[in-house]
Amino acid sequence: MAIPRSGPNMSAIAAALGVSAATVSNALSGKGRVSPELIERIRAKAAELGYVPSLTARALRTGRTGVLGMVLPDIANPLFPQIAQAIENAAANAGYGVLIADSRGDIATQTEAINRLLERGIDGMVIVPRRGTRIADVGCPVAVIDTPSTPGNTVAADHWDGGSQMGRHLASLGHRKVLLVGGNPNSNVQNDRIGGLKAGLGNEAECEVLWIEKVEAVSGAGCPLGLSAKAAEGFTAFAALSDLSALRALTELQRGGISVPEMVSVTGFDDLIWSSVVTPALTTVRMDMGTIADLAIAALIRVIEPDGEAEPEAAGHVVSETDRVPMQLIVRQSTGAPLKSHAQNKTTDQ
Repeated sequence: MAIPRSGPNMSAIAAALGVSAATVSNALSGKGRVSPELIERIRAKAAELGYVPSLTARALRTGRTGVLGMVLPDIANPLFPQIAQAIENAAANAGYGVLIADSRGDIATQTEAINRLLERGIDGMVIVPRRGTRIADVGCPVAVIDTPSTPGNTVAADHWDGGSQMGRHLASLGHRKVLLVGGNPNSNVQNDRIGGLKAGLGNEAECEVLWIEKVEAVSGAGCPLGLSAKAAEGFTAFAALSDLSALRALTELQRGGISVPEMVSVTGFDDLIWSSVVTPALTTVRMDMGTIADLAIAALIRVIEPDGEAEPEAAGHVVSETDRVPMQLIVRQSTGAPLKSHAQNKTTDQ
């Protein structure tokens, strides 16, 4: 049996272009002084010849594996695969692969996931922590994506400002009695969104918070949230703290014969992939996941590949930079001005 030949190496690329193997190595790794034109030629030739870098050789040469870890709190939530895709893309652009683990919303499982990734020799880690938990030093550089108010956070969307944008939007339409619909009161992200919503709505607005997990703890998973009764009380807007909660609110209201946005408005957060195609299309707030991912990976790379200015002890710590990435209000068809009858009922009640 013939032994398969290995693919082309750096020497083959160098010979094809008449340059040294060291120049090829520098061009492909982004190190050393190589002109942009030559880098482009070398990379084109490498692609033409089907060159695949050896991770083993890289690890021996640099002491790094070229692999990052990522821990997500719940990969079944459609938001987190979008974050994972953005992180993987940013890591690939920096020359790194990504191993993904799911904590399934459990603190002990989150710790186990971190340890499994460390055992695989990762160079650094991105963690979206389980709600309400703080990530301690784990033995490798860590970037935390949570919310700016979380201690040790590295980068996040500005959830407070996102809530403020939504609050101002609802206030501009004339909504003065708003039900805020959240998932769990222990979520730092959702509490920041609540703070922003209240600030944006202003002192004239009457706000009440409904936590879905508290309702379900009493009445069971998937139970009605009582939103039709809230609409009868005069609530004209239902501002959910995630698109998943907004979809649940939208469905329950429509089943109760309450049309959106003709009778009440419904809003969400995160701009999930289906938010623009539900009926009516959901007004929501979008995170700039690409920028968040780029900043998280860049923060890790600065520690993994220091330029001489980074402090050596940072290599085992959480990279605390607290970059705030602006959010974007996306106005669609699920919001409108409240019915005059609601406003009149409120005046009569007073």
